[in-house]
Order: sequence, then C-alpha cells, then structure tokens
Amino acid sequence: MRLPWFVKRPIIGLLVLCVVLLSGCSLLRMTYPQVPTIVYWWLDGYVDFTGAQSTRVQDQLADWLRWHRTTQLPDYAVLLQRARTEVLANTTPAQVCRWYDDIVARAIVAYEQALPAAAETALALTPAQIEHLRHQLEKSNADFRDDFLQPSPTQRLKESVKRTVERTESLYGRLDNAQLELIASEVAASPFDPELWLAERQQRQRDILQTLRRLTTEHAGNAQMQAALRVFADHAQRSPSETYRAYQQRLRQFNCEFAARVHNATTPAQRQAASATLAGWESDFRALAAEPAR
Repeated sequence: MRLPWFVKRPIIGLLVLCVVLLSGCSLLRMTYPQVPTIVYWWLDGYVDFTGAQSTRVQDQLADWLRWHRTTQLPDYAVLLQRARTEVLANTTPAQVCRWYDDIVARAIVAYEQALPAAAETALALTPAQIEHLRHQLEKSNADFRDDFLQPSPTQRLKESVKRTVERTESLYGRLDNAQLELIASEVAASPFDPELWLAERQQRQRDILQTLRRLTTEHAGNAQMQAALRVFADHAQRSPSETYRAYQQRLRQFNCEFAARVHNATTPAQRQAASATLAGWESDFRALAAEPAR
C-alpha cells in the first residue's frame, strides 16, 4: 500500500496539511479514525511484522492517534479558521512560505511524539526484515519512476501539470482556461527535477538501511535510535548535500511564488468556494477533537 505523500501553502498550506498528511479532508470524518490501521498496513508492507510486533505496533499507533486527536486537531482547526479568512484576499510569496513553515513545524511535533515508539519498533527489526525493507524501497522507487520520470519530456510535463491542476481544483473548484494556461506555464518554468529528487531519495534510503543495520547489530538503546530517526527527518528537510540543499531552496522559493501567483489569479467566487471548503474541514477537525477516545 502506498500512502499519498506529505508531503504546499495561505490556501495550499492547508491543502497539504489535509490532503497530503491526512489523505483527503473531504473524507476526514470517516478516514481519520482509520489512520492507525492504514499506517499499520503500510508499515507492515515494508517490514513484514511478526505476530508480537504486530500487536505492539497497532497499540502504539492507537495511542498516538488518541494523543493527536486531543492535542493536535484543535490546533489544526485554529489554522483552518485563519486560512478561510486569508484565502479571500491576495497573498504574497512570503506569506505562502510562512504557511509552509507553520505546517512543517506541526508535522515535526507529531513526528517527535511518535519517536519513542518508532525507535522501539526499529530496534526490534531482524536482519531479514531490514532486507525486506530494502526490497520494498526498491519497489517504491520503481513506482516513483512511473509517476515522475516518464521517458518523454512532453509526457513528464503533461503529468506534472495534471497533478498540479488536480490539487488546485480540489480547493478552488474548476479553473478557467487562463488559469490553466498560467499553471502550465509556471510548471514548465519550475526548477523541479525528479531525477535529482530520486538520487537524493535513494541516498537517504541507503543511509537509513545502513543505520538500521548498525544500530540493531550493536543492540543500541532507544535514545540512540531516536537520535538517528531525528537525523533522518532533518535530512529530509535539509539535505546534507550542499548541491541538493541549494536545489531545495530554489524549489521552495519558486513554489511559494508559484502558489501566490496562482492564488492571486483566482476569482472571488473561487476564493469563496475555497473558504467554504476550509470551513468544512475546520468543522470536521473540531468535531473529531470533541469525540471521546475509542
């Protein structure tokens, strides 16, 4: 099972928070309680848990969701309340980047909460499970190539434009021809480089596998594994490669400018539609946060 990826910004910031991290806010009330099950099956596909590991991991995921529901969802609702107001006005690249930073900061909080349990699970992996993980990562890279590295540059651009249009229309509603042309032009000018991204992704995967093998062989403690998991997350946000860091910065700046230009080209009716969508998501978050733990 492949999870949709987290995973930008006023507007697109919450779109990432909801659509990417939570796999679709339109079904949030139904899907949110299923997050532990979805994540469990995704993880199991990568490492093939034993019976004892399976029970422990499912309990830990349920604990994490209870924490997330009561402590994080109210905060997300406040963000959405702010977003549904800001989405009605023009924006700037700086505002867009601030939204991105706000969302990343909250993702880090959620990741930190999961670290003790994640470290415990990682330390219990056997050599055979780590090898299974290596094989599954190779399969995920093949999926990545299918999604982002079409042989024809024309087809690659077409697919990139299609993804961007779908994400934009999921918030604002149907775009007109001028808006579609703007997106196509912007995507064509983007510094986004899937080949560079794949190379970095594969390097991060090699680092993860090497670290898991070393720490499980050395019978490291939970604190050591947590430190390693933090490094993995840090490197995902800020690569240790100077070349890739420079690319990340260029892409981030372009995406903030791109999101601002697309938003500023929307009509009042589209912004009202986006605001209504955000208000619905806000309502869902508040309702979920108020539900008793299961």
